Amino acid sequence: MIPFEYVAPTRLDDAVKILAEKNGQAKVLAGGTDILVQLREGMRSAELVVDVKKIPELMELSFSPETGLRLGAATPCYRIYENPAIAAAYPALADATHIVGGWQIQSRASVGGNLCNSSPAGDTIPSLIAYDVKCQIVGAKGTREVSATEFCTAPGRNVLQPGELLVSLIFPPPAPHANAAYQRFIPRNEMDIAVAGAASWVQLGAQGQTIERARIALAAVAPRPVFAEEASQWLAGRPANEESFAQAGELAKKAASPIDDMRGTREYRIHLAGVLTRRTLALAVERARA
Repeated sequence: MIPFEYVAPTRLDDAVKILAEKNGQAKVLAGGTDILVQLREGMRSAELVVDVKKIPELMELSFSPETGLRLGAATPCYRIYENPAIAAAYPALADATHIVGGWQIQSRASVGGNLCNSSPAGDTIPSLIAYDVKCQIVGAKGTREVSATEFCTAPGRNVLQPGELLVSLIFPPPAPHANAAYQRFIPRNEMDIAVAGAASWVQLGAQGQTIERARIALAAVAPRPVFAEEASQWLAGRPANEESFAQAGELAKKAASPIDDMRGTREYRIHLAGVLTRRTLALAVERARA
């Protein structure tokens, strides 16, 4: 590993100033489970590593049914799924954070870090897209918001500009008769990177028989996690039954443009996109009715 300097600011303003001064030569450490491995293996380089876990805004975890969830970008995964109110309000997020590595990783790794790493197979990113999360970004020029749907741009790349910092993830309040689910497929427990993943969010009518709105997102089947827009829009007004789930799964496949690699073939990944869409829709509807 090439030597680098380390700082751990306690104020957001200080962190932004440090990142701006380094103009892209500094890397942010939210949990360290990705960046330290990348630095050690020469996949990334840094003159300075900025640890943001001591900044209150990046460790925030605040929720109310009226205003939604505000999740600091460095908040570790375990704090999400161990919070009963948050896990009940955003179960797809709990599904995802519960399978990010082992429990040792979950004590450090964060959803914000997973998003900024921008892996096409990032487990937490499809749930952010399904919930239509907004990403609060701070830099020397001020604050801006970007949809989680648009945050990742390519493998390992995103909308963050040199000197910018992801501060918070803002979830809308839970909607009535709505719920969500995330699932992934891995070939064996020892291989923790998904062959494919899917998150589905649905809002049902008052009687629980019709889908009013839906959002479906896929992982590991394209150069970035993707919003399956056609499948999501098609579900509006459809019966909440297996036939609808199956057709939405077929439409979701159109959003998939995967590659062949050691984890799976292109054809297999496309097939899994349909299967996981169907399964997560069924589970989301079951949760919404409950």
